[in-house]
Amino acid sequence: MSSTSSAILKSLGAGAALVLIASCGGSGDSASNEQTGGPVDAAAQEIADTRHEAMEDIGGAFKTIRDQMNAGSPDMDAVRTAAAFIEEQSTQVGDWFPPETSPVLGVDTEALATIWEQPEEFASAVERFETAAAALNTAAQSGDADSLASAVQGIGGACKNCHDSFRVDD
Repeated sequence: MSSTSSAILKSLGAGAALVLIASCGGSGDSASNEQTGGPVDAAAQEIADTRHEAMEDIGGAFKTIRDQMNAGSPDMDAVRTAAAFIEEQSTQVGDWFPPETSPVLGVDTEALATIWEQPEEFASAVERFETAAAALNTAAQSGDADSLASAVQGIGGACKNCHDSFRVDD
């Protein structure tokens, strides 16, 4: 994860994000909302952009693990580092989706409005991801290849579940 996106996400809990967004009021240098013609809240767009970067960083860490698992002689230190990063980030994901970042408000995001329309289902998907990330990190830290292979499948399934239900198709 880039240091900028990490710092922003760590400083933006759900409450802080809401205060920041509310204080901006959607005026000033806001971009144009193509759906309604009204302004898009610049702070909300920044949160969505930072969220996207953080998700890309999680994906990059998962790619590191998969690449190492497919290598003849995996670098287990790289796997352990990536798995620890994914678990640490997983505990924050639920806070990365404040209501002001919904696409129905014109925010440019790959997140579907379903996240805010079905919050219990989204919370359940985030919980599955957190559980899978913890299992992945436990397996990686143990160095047990069979446990790690199973955990990689588990987190891959958790990611796919969320992407299928709550993200715009690529």
